[in-house]
Formats: sequence, C-alpha cells, structure tokens
Amino acid sequence: MSRPAAAPYASAPQTDEQPSRSGILYAVGAYTMWGFLPAYFLLLLPSGPFEIVAVRIFFSLIFCALIITVTRAWPAFLAIVRQPRLLFTMGLAGVLIYVNWQTYVIGATTGHVVETALGYFINPIVTILLGVVILGERLRIAQWVALGISVIAVGVLTVGFGSVPWIALILAFSFGLYGFVKKRVGRSVDAVSGLTLETLWLLPVAAVQAIVVASTAPGLAFGSSGAAHVALMIGAGVITAVPLLLFASAAKRLPLIYMGFIQYVAPILQFLFGVFIMGEPMPLERWLGFGLVWLALVVLTVDMIRTSRAGRMPVAEPV
Repeated sequence: MSRPAAAPYASAPQTDEQPSRSGILYAVGAYTMWGFLPAYFLLLLPSGPFEIVAVRIFFSLIFCALIITVTRAWPAFLAIVRQPRLLFTMGLAGVLIYVNWQTYVIGATTGHVVETALGYFINPIVTILLGVVILGERLRIAQWVALGISVIAVGVLTVGFGSVPWIALILAFSFGLYGFVKKRVGRSVDAVSGLTLETLWLLPVAAVQAIVVASTAPGLAFGSSGAAHVALMIGAGVITAVPLLLFASAAKRLPLIYMGFIQYVAPILQFLFGVFIMGEPMPLERWLGFGLVWLALVVLTVDMIRTSRAGRMPVAEPV
C-alpha cells in the first residue's frame, strides 16, 4: 500500500497511558485513507500502473519538499543526507517501498483488490515470521499457532485463487522488510524526511518508467486525459504523504495496542471495496482462506492484549 503504501504494521514507543482522542482520530484517518487507495487509483485510469507509480514518486517528492520548505526543516534534512549510513539505508527502504507500491497499484488496477487486502491482513503475521528469521526472536505459543494457521490459510487461498496469491505475499513481505529497515533507522529520520529520501532515490526509476511508457503505445495518459485527470495524478503525491503524516502523529499519541487494532481498518475497507463495489469473485475456498487468516489475527490480538496487560509488550519504534 502505500502505506506504505502503506501501509504499515508499526507502532509507537508508548506505554499503557490512556490514548488521546486526537491520536485515535489521526490513526483512523491514516488507515481510512490507505483503505480507500484502490478506489483512488482506479480514478487514475486510463493511466497504467507503471505510469501511476512514476507520477506518484515524482509528486510525492515535490509535496514532501514543499512541507520541508514550509516547516523550515531543510537543515535537519541536509544533516541526514550528510550521514552515508542513513542515506544508503533510506535507499534500501526506497527499493522495498517501490516494490510494495508497484505491486499494490498493479493489483488495485487489474481486478485484484481483494488480494491486496489479503496482503495487509497477513502483514502482522509476516512481520512476526521475519522477526524469527532475521532477528532470531523466540515466539510465544500463540504466535506459533497464528503462523501455523496462516500457512494453512495460504494453501487454501492458493486453491481459491487458482494460483499462489503472489500479490498478497509480495505486499506483505516487502512491507514487512521495509518496516525492519525503518526500525534500524529509528528516530534518526522523521516521516517527511524519510519519504523525501526514499522518493529521491526512486526518481531515476520513475524517470525510466515514464520514458518507457511514453515510448510505447498508447503512451502517457498524463496531460492528455483532461484537467481533472491531471489534478488527480498530482494528488497521488498528496494521498501518499498525508496518511504517513497522520500515522506519525498518531504513533506519538497512542499506545502500541491501539495501533495494533486500528491497523485493520485499511484492509477491511479494501476487502469490502473489492467484494461489494468491484464485485470480485469470492468462492467458498476464498472465504475459508480469509476465515483462517482472520482466525490467526484473532489469536494474535488476544495474545497481544494478554501480553500488554502483563506488562511484557515490547516497545517498538515507529517506521
């Protein structure tokens, strides 16, 4: 998603304090905007997915640069640029978010909205799996149970989709890895500077994609499909940055457990849009597969609540 993106199974360095009303509103606003991204991308047709992502990268960079200018944050941004480790880490983050964005837009514009929703439903589970593989973390019994149920769910959904749900898996793993990279950066890079650097690294990719699309029939739709289409394409940069800023604001105000609950707003909206608005098929196998995924998420959520109440919830950094 573009949620990173995005978006993102991330959380704030919070304690068990009562959540602020503004924090909840920011979080719901961010995930609601991410949830409606498939509808927004469909408004960008006849532009294809590669043109959409190219334009999204360019105008996200422009919008972030405007924010940095208005907030007079260029000195802080340049201080990040002068640190090679941070600079190249953000380059890696840019590659991962590019894979996520491109896959998401392809799914959203080619009749696979339900599968994109699946990707963000299983993202928390994939994040746990990556923690085991990359960090050698030890899982609790409930987490192992959730992983096992998820593996079975993917098998059932493979039957339901007629093939391995690659779009969902690529979205979940690319965003999970993106989260790990951003955690290594921690608070050294703020949300706007991070997105600015990521899109700056991706600018050559956007240029190449735009040139390739322009040189092949039917060419670029941007600029040749009316003023409303141009405005919507420019808005792709805004719709990318604003949810990220809302998320960053929410992460400062809400405990981890609340962010864990609210994150499901986005895939729920995407799922409902795909099934009831786009009319994507949902045979019995898909319902069974999604049911297993939801069961795994219930197991994870109950475990998260119990862990939080026991005071053993690890502190996480916002991504």
